[in-house]
Amino acid sequence: MIYLDYQATTPVAPEVLAAMRPWIEEKFANPHSPSTWGREAAANIEIARDRIEAAVGLDGGRFAFTSGATEALNWALKGTMERSSRRKLVTIATEHAAILDSVDWLEEQGAEVVRLGVGPDGLVDLKSAELAIDDDTALVSAMLVNNEIGVIQPIADLAAIAHDRGALMLCDAVQGFGRMAIPPGPDLVAISGHKIHGPKAIGGLWMRRGAEPAVVMHGGGQELGLRSGTLSPALCVGLGEAARLAAERRDADTVHVRKLSQIARATLDEGWLINGSQEQRYAGNLNIRRPGLDAARLMADLRNVAFSLGSACASGSGRPSHVLRAIGLGDRDARSSIRLGFGRYTGEEELASACRRIDEAAREQLGLSA
Repeated sequence: MIYLDYQATTPVAPEVLAAMRPWIEEKFANPHSPSTWGREAAANIEIARDRIEAAVGLDGGRFAFTSGATEALNWALKGTMERSSRRKLVTIATEHAAILDSVDWLEEQGAEVVRLGVGPDGLVDLKSAELAIDDDTALVSAMLVNNEIGVIQPIADLAAIAHDRGALMLCDAVQGFGRMAIPPGPDLVAISGHKIHGPKAIGGLWMRRGAEPAVVMHGGGQELGLRSGTLSPALCVGLGEAARLAAERRDADTVHVRKLSQIARATLDEGWLINGSQEQRYAGNLNIRRPGLDAARLMADLRNVAFSLGSACASGSGRPSHVLRAIGLGDRDARSSIRLGFGRYTGEEELASACRRIDEAAREQLGLSA
């Protein structure tokens, strides 16, 4: 199996697995217990927190662990709207379902929601954002890197507009954290462990001081007095080690991923078209289409190559991608699109081999000569 689905999840780094193992096997104490073992677990969680905050790279904030980015985003959106007297929220039509479903719910509760469109390149228009963000806006929410088409939104510019209107800025950095610097400006930043070679079921929310959302999960208030629930030392340590590695290896990973992208583009023939901006994008996400192709059939024909048709969170719905529709693709073109994701542990030759197989299978399906 050749794994090309890095946007869905990444393989766990060996260093992360080694760091987690003691906290699963013998160091199993509750980190909120006053026992010696509990205090040791709590101390190592704080080391992990420090590593994550360093990898986020923004000043004046603190990081809270959550069960993952979905919880972090729900908390940021709902908690911010709860504590604000303003009733408007501005986001982008191509956001992750964790954002879009949450703002749908907030709209049902009486919030005013503006969903900004994007151009054919997948990028939001800043003039439209300036018109939408006003003095009644509580929060502006935007992804750093789109999980489906890989385009990089102008986060710093959006944050500047938000702050000029007195609003807060939430950045869904799940696909960008550890792969690039987080731009200055966000007040809230959501991340996920399993997208950076860490474990699943762990993520969190970085919060600028003074911008903390209202508490939405009640109980013991174990996490900074803002979130309740017993923390897993193994998961927290794993995320901390993954963040440390990502920061340490970011430059090398960037060079490697850019080389992989060049190889993929050179190997796939000219019949493939890139969805979204060709320049303002993360190189490890290649969302492409071939007119007339049945992408679902292509996936069935290539069971030894793991790639996707779009977001893993929405792939079972049977509906064309909302992101591809937002950039102007019809249902037929959307269903002719695939997403290739690669990264740190992808080999150059295995990627080239996979792209050749994808190319050959697509040409065979379309009845094209070799």
